[in-house]
Amino acid sequence: MARALHAFFLALKDLNNPRVVRVLVQSLALTLLIFVIAGAAIFFGARWALEHWQWLGGDGLDMAGLLIFLLLIAGSWLLFRAVAIVVVGLFADAIVADVEGRHYPAAAARAVDVGWRQNIRLALASLVRLIGGNLLALPVYILLLVTGIGTPIFALLVNALLLGRDLEAMVLARHPGHPRLDRSARWSLGLLSAASFMIPVVNLLAPIASAAMAVHLLHLRHKEDQP
Repeated sequence: MARALHAFFLALKDLNNPRVVRVLVQSLALTLLIFVIAGAAIFFGARWALEHWQWLGGDGLDMAGLLIFLLLIAGSWLLFRAVAIVVVGLFADAIVADVEGRHYPAAAARAVDVGWRQNIRLALASLVRLIGGNLLALPVYILLLVTGIGTPIFALLVNALLLGRDLEAMVLARHPGHPRLDRSARWSLGLLSAASFMIPVVNLLAPIASAAMAVHLLHLRHKEDQP
């Protein structure tokens, strides 16, 4: 965890770099746009389905619309994270290359090019795992609602496992032969990333900061082992 925290603070410093800021603004704008479009599509699609198949009357339809809206707000943390992970996956190569070039030039020189097709595959794979993992955990989320705090804690643990793997894969795509993180380091990476996604305002910076943190964490041990 100490190395992960060090990587986290290094990643925060990277957010001041102009090139990282440019990628941050681009990815954030695209994330928010997709987030709004996806939320609107879900809302109006659900309303249309209820009205088309006449499952509810007029008053019931209004109440259902309100319920769908509230559910979207409640689930926005998952929807935003899912969209953000996909978007960051599209920008992953630029983020990783920039951080490596400034902090780990030797690693940057050994890196292989990652095409946009592979970036899309990685992003979609992350999205499938994120949605699938949380859907599998949904019954537990519901059961833990009675505890008040159990659901967000369990969600944090589930998404820590998912994010740790996905962020590691994002960097290893440029370094196929690089040793993987050990389990505790991958867990720490996922936990800090998942926690940052749950904090308002901070979650806007979380995707880029998490990607930069993964770069630092994967290369810190190798750098420390150099004579």
